[in-house]
Formats: sequence, C-alpha cells, structure tokens
Amino acid sequence: MEEININKRNLSLIEKLIDVWERSVRETHLFLSNKEIEEIKNFVPIALKSVSHLIIENDVNGVPTAFMGIDDGKLEMLFIDPRERGKGLGRKLLEHGITKYGVKEVVVNEQNPQAKGFYEHMGFKVYERSEIDEQGNPYPILFMKL
Repeated sequence: MEEININKRNLSLIEKLIDVWERSVRETHLFLSNKEIEEIKNFVPIALKSVSHLIIENDVNGVPTAFMGIDDGKLEMLFIDPRERGKGLGRKLLEHGITKYGVKEVVVNEQNPQAKGFYEHMGFKVYERSEIDEQGNPYPILFMKL
C-alpha cells in the first residue's frame, strides 16, 4: 500500500487508476449506462489529482489493483479491479483509512447494494438519504457514518 503525493500523480499513474475505476464501475454500478460512465469518466482525473490522500494497492508487478481517496475524514473513493475483488483489498484499504486518516464518513449509491453491504459490514450506518447524487443526477445516495 502506498500513498501518492499530489505532485507525484503523473499521467501514466492517472491512466492506470482510471482503468481500475472503469472496470470497477462497469462491474458494480449496473444502473449507469455506457454514456453516463463515459461522462463521469471525464471527471475522474480531476478527482484523482485533487483528493488529499490517494492510497494505492499494487500487484507484484507494480500495477495498481485498488485505490482509495480521502479528504477530511471522508472516504471520497474506493475502487477495486473486479479481478481482485473478494481478496480483502477493500477491507485492508478501508481499515488503513480509518486508522491512519480518521475516515468516519462515506457516500454510496443506493443502487450499489454490494458497496452498501460492505460499508455496513465495516461498521458504517446510514444517517441520511438523498434522491439525487452529488452531481444532481437522479441516483439516490446514502450518507453513512462509522
């Protein structure tokens, strides 16, 4: 596991993380159309470059397999390559985020029950719901706290 400083987030790394993001989203965000995924994908580099803490898990060849982003105690993103799911990477990253960065909050799409279940299993509870996501799209989101 490695934290990547903002000034070390180069184009090559961002492209690798976008690949992980896209594979993960296509596997878990079944409510999104291809067009919507492509539209959201345009904003992913901005988020990856600006999030305060970007922590990456690499495979034995140094290729990113999972990552998370944290700002002010809030888990902003957690994505795992579908080929690596079920191996404990999500738990490992989130526990690290809780311990080292004080993660206490996360927002999850209601239509992604696997993510909601994972966060509940990790001790998070829903405290608020919104009919629209943070970009104003008609996808209900759940605000969860540890």
